[in-house]
Amino acid sequence: MITVYRTIARTGVGEIEVSRSRFRAEVRRAASEQEARAVIAELRGTHPGARHHCTAMILGPGGSLERSNDDGEPSGTAGTPILDTLRGAGLSDVVVVVTRWFGGTLLGTGGLVRAYGDATAAGLAAAGTLERRLLEEFVVQVEHGVAGRIEHDLRSRGMVVLGAEYAECALLRLAVPPEDRDRLRETIAALTGGTAAVSRAGERWVDGG
Repeated sequence: MITVYRTIARTGVGEIEVSRSRFRAEVRRAASEQEARAVIAELRGTHPGARHHCTAMILGPGGSLERSNDDGEPSGTAGTPILDTLRGAGLSDVVVVVTRWFGGTLLGTGGLVRAYGDATAAGLAAAGTLERRLLEEFVVQVEHGVAGRIEHDLRSRGMVVLGAEYAECALLRLAVPPEDRDRLRETIAALTGGTAAVSRAGERWVDGG
């Protein structure tokens, strides 16, 4: 079972120029193929004067879905090097659109492969990476008057606080690795004198550093 994978930290844009052809790679997060295709459609509309919008995506914690498109470039010279660059970086939940404005000089098969790969690498460098972890989510029910202090104490101990809700009582949502669930319960009991109610609420993918 996959419990950790890497993705990009933020949207990244990288540009290179080869023989007067301009290659602009935009790298974005995408949680589904539908979301990735919406990004592709958006960028096609943003740059209507470009000759090609070549794309690749890798989706899912295990990178189980891969797609690429040469968009009119010779077969295997655009989408494949974009996809190979993503694979080489070990990333998933990512879509890349490399937009090309033709500069009047044919680059040949090798030149195109290098250009699309290099543009993608520039976009990835701008995007950075982070680790996503599959954590167990817990809900902690405490009195309003102590919620702020407990939240601060939990954060200071390195625990992930997903958020807080305030109704009749305060509900803190926390996420911890499975091996830390007992430590979480013990910590909550110590901070609240055993008065807090702690319940498991499932699992969640959480961005890390």
